[in-house]
Amino acid sequence: MAKKRSGGGLTGTQQAAKFLGVSVLSGAVLAGIALPAAGALGLAAKGTVEGFDEIPSNLKTPPLSQRTTILDSEGGLIATVYSRDRKVVPLEKISPYMQKAIVAIEDSRFYEHGAIDLKGVLRAINKNAQSGGVSEGASTLTQQYVKNVFVEEAGDDPEKVAQATQQTIGRKVRELKYAIQVEEELGKKKILENYLNITFFGQQAYGIEAASQRYFSKPAAKLNLGEAAMMAGLVQSPSRFDPINDLQEATKRRNIVLQRMADVGDISQAEFEKAKAEPIKLKVKSPKNGCITAVDGAGFFCDYVRKTILNDPVFGKTAEERQKLWNLGGLTVRTTLDPKAQAAANEAAVAKINKDDPVAASVVQIQPGTGKIVSMGQSRPYGLDQKQHQTTLNLAVGSKMGGTTYGFQVGSTFKPITAAAALEKGMSPAQSFNDPTEITVSEKDYTRCDGKPSGYADWKVGNELESEKGMYDMTSALGKSINTYFARLEQMAGLCETLTMAKKVGYERELGKPIKQSPSATLGSIESTPLDMASVYATFANRGIYCVPVAIESIKTANGEKLNVPQTKCTRAMSDRTADMINQMLKGVVEDGTGTRAGLSDRDNAGKTGTTNDRKDAWFVGYTPNLSTAVWVGDDIGEKKSMYDITIGGEYYDKVCGGCLPGPIWRIAMTGALGDEAPSFVDVKIPRAEKPKDPKKDKRDDDKPGDRDDKPSDKPTVTIPTFPLPDLTGGDATRGGNGRGRG
Repeated sequence: MAKKRSGGGLTGTQQAAKFLGVSVLSGAVLAGIALPAAGALGLAAKGTVEGFDEIPSNLKTPPLSQRTTILDSEGGLIATVYSRDRKVVPLEKISPYMQKAIVAIEDSRFYEHGAIDLKGVLRAINKNAQSGGVSEGASTLTQQYVKNVFVEEAGDDPEKVAQATQQTIGRKVRELKYAIQVEEELGKKKILENYLNITFFGQQAYGIEAASQRYFSKPAAKLNLGEAAMMAGLVQSPSRFDPINDLQEATKRRNIVLQRMADVGDISQAEFEKAKAEPIKLKVKSPKNGCITAVDGAGFFCDYVRKTILNDPVFGKTAEERQKLWNLGGLTVRTTLDPKAQAAANEAAVAKINKDDPVAASVVQIQPGTGKIVSMGQSRPYGLDQKQHQTTLNLAVGSKMGGTTYGFQVGSTFKPITAAAALEKGMSPAQSFNDPTEITVSEKDYTRCDGKPSGYADWKVGNELESEKGMYDMTSALGKSINTYFARLEQMAGLCETLTMAKKVGYERELGKPIKQSPSATLGSIESTPLDMASVYATFANRGIYCVPVAIESIKTANGEKLNVPQTKCTRAMSDRTADMINQMLKGVVEDGTGTRAGLSDRDNAGKTGTTNDRKDAWFVGYTPNLSTAVWVGDDIGEKKSMYDITIGGEYYDKVCGGCLPGPIWRIAMTGALGDEAPSFVDVKIPRAEKPKDPKKDKRDDDKPGDRDDKPSDKPTVTIPTFPLPDLTGGDATRGGNGRGRG
């Protein structure tokens, strides 16, 4: 009797297999390739064992592609994504019924033979020769496993898949050689485990665990006899025997498997009769793949995580390496998303704007001091169905991360950056300018970073209202968003210094484009993204320290290995005193200025409105010491529309402003996201210019139902404005022209 190897194979079979590789293989039984018997013998006469030995024997088994699980910061599921839905499980977590069923129907002599089944080969040769066609094959489970390895390695490349499955003797010889190696190295139990984990069971399910969940909503360990038999029957033809599409065919196939199990003694006749009499009871779990399944509107954040892995060099030096990591899957990605904040951002994004409105909203939140992105919401749902007003365009980020080409003009939300640059240069918040409603300045008075003038044309800068003239200091100019003041301030602070400050606080332009060195930058003419603006204001909240935004906390591979992930990098952008003064001045915006409808009453908060020329973009960016939130509203489809005489969320607006739409959205997002902890800003005294005599109370041209009347402030001149800060339009800057937008 032949000596048995560990794992159940026979060492003598290996030599027999070599012989068969050149003398019997031509019978094509291993893949069902039908050849006349004479042809088989002819091929055998020409073959040699040495030729068989020339085939490489080192089968490189690729790791199996699996599901990637994306989790929030508390471990809750955001989404499951995969190129192939698979979860690898050990043999002990697969039902014994399943193990017996697959062996019985696919290779009943599995534990008795080596790489090939000699009896099966001879039987198949005889039947195929008699029929003149393919009536029976003789591939063992080991050979089927090897073929599946080739298919897995081919991935989604159609040409490679075709090569891996082509019906040629050459492929079968190669398959046989590798099968011998696998038998020698793995042993029967490991081969069976690998086979059940790699095999396709239909309905997008690869491997027994995913298939068991798909058809019966249970783990593979809990499959009963009838369920296991049905699953084993699928392997031959997953589409033909699919119980979801053809329950009758699936039942017939299941019964064949049950009969085979009885024939080989795996089950008794009574067990066979009982299982055969029971109908197949499916409990189908629909495939849930991709960011489209993300909870609480987190599809855009989910896609941002995907883009991070595909773009950041920490996950591979080349795009191909990073794509391979993503496709392989099996990752557990713990992210920075805070479930409470995400629910609040999602609620806020749709609270005032409907998904089918002509404009959309983006809400993004960052934790000051860490750079952690804690939420990312949008008024249009994530998805591909345009009829349902779905989109995959992430309005919070730039094109590299799945968003718009350049972002959006930011309006007066840029003005605090100019103020910070001025303070860093040593200027006082009491610096005042006494100007008419409109001024003309020369571009040559603004110096670029190369020392040259920004231009030589005249630049006309106007405030929105005729009444906005006279003397303003930094506090009142921020509160009312006075364009003429910030044109003057930028000139004194320096254009280069202002743009350098913008870069320090995270104000970036997409596609690697440098910030255009134009004086109109101070009025928000240069595009940025909601994510970047939330980061800018988080720098103020963090007392002048900017932290690069991050979305991933940790990643583990399927085998538990920890991968390196992008880390935030925090750098000081301005002195803590400068940031403290900006915080106090921006508190005035939400207390008495353009952002009163956004302000929170139970804690320190600050912010700034912004509305571009023609009201094509409206913003509110604000923060507490522990949370920064940016809200953008505008046209996200085609040519940007001006937001005049428009109905949004069922409410009519004669003109949209930063304080009247993004502001209330911001308030909802902040209220829902913040906890009981309410830290305070550092209290500093803000030097003020001498209070103008007889301040006039102006009536806004944008007052409408829901806007407040402007009232002079009677608060002391310490950290807040001492004269009227009425603006609710929240606008500003320049799509060209004179910069009459408001903020």
